[in-house]
Amino acid sequence: MLTLGQRRTYDFIKKFMKQHDYAPTAAEIAAGTGIKSRGVVHRYLKALVAAQKIELMPKRHRNISLVDPMKMSIGLPLLGAIAAGQPIEAFEDADPIDIAKIFLGEGRYALTVRGDSMIEEGIFDGDIVVCEHADSADNGQIVVALIDNQEATLKRFERTKDQITLHPANEHLQPMVFEPHRVTIQGIFVGLLRTSW
Repeated sequence: MLTLGQRRTYDFIKKFMKQHDYAPTAAEIAAGTGIKSRGVVHRYLKALVAAQKIELMPKRHRNISLVDPMKMSIGLPLLGAIAAGQPIEAFEDADPIDIAKIFLGEGRYALTVRGDSMIEEGIFDGDIVVCEHADSADNGQIVVALIDNQEATLKRFERTKDQITLHPANEHLQPMVFEPHRVTIQGIFVGLLRTSW
């Protein structure tokens, strides 16, 4: 996951390249983001390279290139469906499923689930949930919500005129109700990974 400074630098680079059709220099990044030191800019650029967000091309003045997430495609064969209830006919068609497109999209990050508040949504303790950065959500979406800038929780979101309700998916737990200023949306649930070991 990128730090706030790295994310701000990356967002500036994308915006600059969209406006100008060429990459910014380190000095332009520093000026555009308010970073005081070019050394810090270079550290952020190295971190963005390590995170596979950008590439640095040697011997060029404007040497930043954005990495296309689709070029980092990781595929698995999708062999079909399997019954979790009544058995179904077995077949061997192998369509590829692009894991990168699902889980490695721009602005996505992973969190390890702790607790059982979302078990009725099939999200269990120890699962790894993949979320997409967002600062707002629609009613009914599963969100990463920061409460009082201290504690984060994964819950189903509901906003009414004067309150936000975070609904667990566990019949033994009660919804959490807050004044809107106490809740900050940090992401939207995209999917989950579960291993058997």
